[in-house]
Amino acid sequence: MSPTPSAPVTKRTSPIRYVVMAVVAGAIAIAGYFAFNGQQHVPDATFTLLSGQKVSTADLKGKVYLVNFWATNCDTCVQEMPKMVDTYNRFKGKGLEFVAVAMNYDAPMYVTNYTATRRLPFKVAMDDGSAAKQFGNVQLTPTTFVVDKDGKILKRYVGEPQFAELDQLLEKALNAA
Repeated sequence: MSPTPSAPVTKRTSPIRYVVMAVVAGAIAIAGYFAFNGQQHVPDATFTLLSGQKVSTADLKGKVYLVNFWATNCDTCVQEMPKMVDTYNRFKGKGLEFVAVAMNYDAPMYVTNYTATRRLPFKVAMDDGSAAKQFGNVQLTPTTFVVDKDGKILKRYVGEPQFAELDQLLEKALNAA
Protein backbone atom coordinates (compact mmCIF):
# COMPACT_ATOMS: atom_id res chain seq x y z
CA MET A 1 0.00 0.00 0.00
CA SER A 2 1.43 3.42 -0.93
CA PRO A 3 1.43 6.26 1.52
CA THR A 4 -1.33 8.82 1.13
CA PRO A 5 -0.13 12.04 -0.40
CA SER A 6 -0.29 14.77 2.16
CA ALA A 7 -1.80 18.15 1.36
CA PRO A 8 0.70 20.91 0.77
CA VAL A 9 1.43 22.89 3.88
CA THR A 10 0.25 26.46 3.57
CA LYS A 11 1.11 29.24 5.93
CA ARG A 12 -1.99 30.83 7.36
CA THR A 13 -1.87 34.43 8.36
CA SER A 14 -3.37 35.09 11.69
CA PRO A 15 -6.27 37.58 11.74
CA ILE A 16 -4.51 39.20 14.70
CA ARG A 17 -1.81 40.38 12.28
CA TYR A 18 -4.41 42.34 10.30
CA VAL A 19 -5.85 43.85 13.46
CA VAL A 20 -2.38 44.94 14.61
CA MET A 21 -1.62 46.47 11.18
CA ALA A 22 -4.94 48.34 11.23
CA VAL A 23 -4.29 49.68 14.74
CA VAL A 24 -0.77 50.82 13.79
CA ALA A 25 -2.04 52.48 10.59
CA GLY A 26 -4.79 54.20 12.59
CA ALA A 27 -2.30 55.44 15.19
CA ILE A 28 -0.06 56.87 12.46
CA ALA A 29 -3.03 58.58 10.81
CA ILE A 30 -4.20 60.09 14.11
CA ALA A 31 -0.68 61.27 14.98
CA GLY A 32 -0.35 62.85 11.53
CA TYR A 33 -3.72 64.57 11.89
CA PHE A 34 -2.80 66.10 15.24
CA ALA A 35 0.72 67.01 14.12
CA PHE A 36 -0.65 68.81 11.05
CA ASN A 37 -3.47 70.50 12.93
CA GLY A 38 -1.09 71.63 15.65
CA GLN A 39 0.82 73.60 13.00
CA GLN A 40 -2.16 75.13 11.25
CA HIS A 41 -1.90 78.57 12.83
CA VAL A 42 0.70 80.94 11.47
CA PRO A 43 3.65 81.38 13.84
CA ASP A 44 4.55 84.69 15.44
CA ALA A 45 7.17 85.92 13.01
CA THR A 46 8.60 89.29 12.06
CA PHE A 47 9.91 90.08 8.60
CA THR A 48 12.45 92.82 7.88
CA LEU A 49 11.57 94.40 4.56
CA LEU A 50 14.21 95.70 2.17
CA SER A 51 13.22 99.21 3.29
CA GLY A 52 14.18 98.29 6.86
CA GLN A 53 10.53 98.39 7.96
CA LYS A 54 9.34 95.45 10.07
CA VAL A 55 6.11 93.57 9.40
CA SER A 56 4.87 90.79 11.65
CA THR A 57 2.28 88.09 11.24
CA ALA A 58 0.39 89.90 14.02
CA ASP A 59 0.27 93.01 11.79
CA LEU A 60 -1.28 90.90 9.03
CA LYS A 61 -4.01 89.39 11.20
CA GLY A 62 -7.42 90.09 9.72
CA LYS A 63 -6.01 89.87 6.18
CA VAL A 64 -5.58 87.04 3.72
CA TYR A 65 -1.92 86.79 2.76
CA LEU A 66 0.80 84.72 1.17
CA VAL A 67 4.25 84.17 2.64
CA ASN A 68 6.59 82.98 -0.10
CA PHE A 69 10.08 81.75 0.83
CA TRP A 70 12.31 82.09 -2.23
CA ALA A 71 15.86 82.72 -3.42
CA THR A 72 17.38 84.49 -6.41
CA ASN A 73 19.45 81.39 -7.25
CA CYS A 74 16.38 79.11 -7.27
CA ASP A 75 15.27 78.37 -10.85
CA THR A 76 11.74 77.38 -9.81
CA CYS A 77 11.42 80.57 -7.72
CA VAL A 78 12.48 82.75 -10.65
CA GLN A 79 10.13 80.82 -12.96
CA GLU A 80 7.12 81.18 -10.64
CA MET A 81 7.70 84.83 -9.64
CA PRO A 82 5.90 86.40 -12.67
CA LYS A 83 2.89 84.19 -11.88
CA MET A 84 3.06 85.28 -8.23
CA VAL A 85 3.11 88.92 -9.36
CA ASP A 86 0.10 88.24 -11.59
CA THR A 87 -1.75 86.51 -8.73
CA TYR A 88 -1.02 89.39 -6.37
CA ASN A 89 -2.10 92.01 -8.93
CA ARG A 90 -5.39 90.20 -9.56
CA PHE A 91 -6.25 89.80 -5.85
CA LYS A 92 -4.74 92.87 -4.15
CA GLY A 93 -7.90 94.89 -4.84
CA LYS A 94 -9.82 92.32 -2.79
CA GLY A 95 -7.39 92.68 0.12
CA LEU A 96 -4.63 90.15 -0.56
CA GLU A 97 -1.28 90.86 1.11
CA PHE A 98 1.97 89.20 0.08
CA VAL A 99 5.39 88.89 1.70
CA ALA A 100 8.19 87.42 -0.41
CA VAL A 101 10.85 86.26 2.04
CA ALA A 102 14.34 85.84 0.59
CA MET A 103 16.28 83.08 2.29
CA ASN A 104 19.14 84.00 4.63
CA TYR A 105 21.78 82.60 2.25
CA ASP A 106 20.65 84.95 -0.53
CA ALA A 107 22.89 88.01 -0.99
CA PRO A 108 20.94 91.17 -0.08
CA MET A 109 22.41 92.92 -3.14
CA TYR A 110 20.93 90.22 -5.43
CA VAL A 111 17.53 90.38 -3.73
CA THR A 112 17.44 94.19 -3.98
CA ASN A 113 18.47 94.07 -7.63
CA TYR A 114 15.94 91.34 -8.49
CA THR A 115 13.16 93.22 -6.70
CA ALA A 116 13.95 96.48 -8.52
CA THR A 117 14.48 95.04 -12.01
CA ARG A 118 11.36 92.85 -11.83
CA ARG A 119 9.38 95.64 -10.12
CA LEU A 120 7.97 93.27 -7.51
CA PRO A 121 4.76 95.00 -6.33
CA PHE A 122 4.55 93.34 -2.91
CA LYS A 123 6.54 93.37 0.32
CA VAL A 124 9.98 91.78 0.00
CA ALA A 125 11.89 90.76 3.12
CA MET A 126 15.33 89.39 3.90
CA ASP A 127 15.25 86.50 6.35
CA ASP A 128 17.96 86.14 8.95
CA GLY A 129 16.96 82.50 9.25
CA SER A 130 14.43 83.01 12.04
CA ALA A 131 11.29 83.28 9.87
CA ALA A 132 12.12 80.12 7.92
CA LYS A 133 12.71 78.34 11.23
CA GLN A 134 9.42 79.60 12.71
CA PHE A 135 7.50 78.42 9.64
CA GLY A 136 8.57 74.82 10.21
CA ASN A 137 12.26 75.04 9.32
CA VAL A 138 11.67 75.87 5.65
CA GLN A 139 14.67 74.78 3.60
CA LEU A 140 13.22 74.06 0.17
CA THR A 141 12.42 76.96 -2.10
CA PRO A 142 9.96 78.01 -3.18
CA THR A 143 7.68 77.30 -0.24
CA THR A 144 4.47 79.30 -0.06
CA PHE A 145 1.96 79.55 2.78
CA VAL A 146 -1.62 80.73 2.25
CA VAL A 147 -2.96 82.30 5.45
CA ASP A 148 -6.58 83.30 6.11
CA LYS A 149 -7.95 86.29 8.05
CA ASP A 150 -7.86 84.33 11.33
CA GLY A 151 -4.18 83.43 10.95
CA LYS A 152 -4.92 79.85 9.94
CA ILE A 153 -2.59 78.29 7.37
CA LEU A 154 -4.90 77.08 4.62
CA LYS A 155 -2.25 75.51 2.43
CA ARG A 156 1.49 75.02 2.19
CA TYR A 157 2.95 74.67 -1.26
CA VAL A 158 6.46 73.26 -1.64
CA GLY A 159 7.50 74.02 -5.19
CA GLU A 160 5.44 76.01 -7.63
CA PRO A 161 1.73 76.09 -6.71
CA GLN A 162 -1.01 74.85 -8.96
CA PHE A 163 -2.16 78.39 -9.77
CA ALA A 164 -5.77 77.45 -10.66
CA GLU A 165 -6.09 75.81 -7.23
CA LEU A 166 -4.36 78.78 -5.54
CA ASP A 167 -6.78 81.18 -7.25
CA GLN A 168 -9.79 79.22 -5.97
CA LEU A 169 -8.35 79.10 -2.46
CA LEU A 170 -7.68 82.85 -2.44
CA GLU A 171 -11.11 83.65 -3.87
CA LYS A 172 -12.79 81.61 -1.14
CA ALA A 173 -10.62 83.05 1.67
CA LEU A 174 -11.02 86.65 0.51
CA ASN A 175 -14.80 86.29 0.24
CA ALA A 176 -15.16 84.72 3.71
CA ALA A 177 -16.86 86.99 6.22
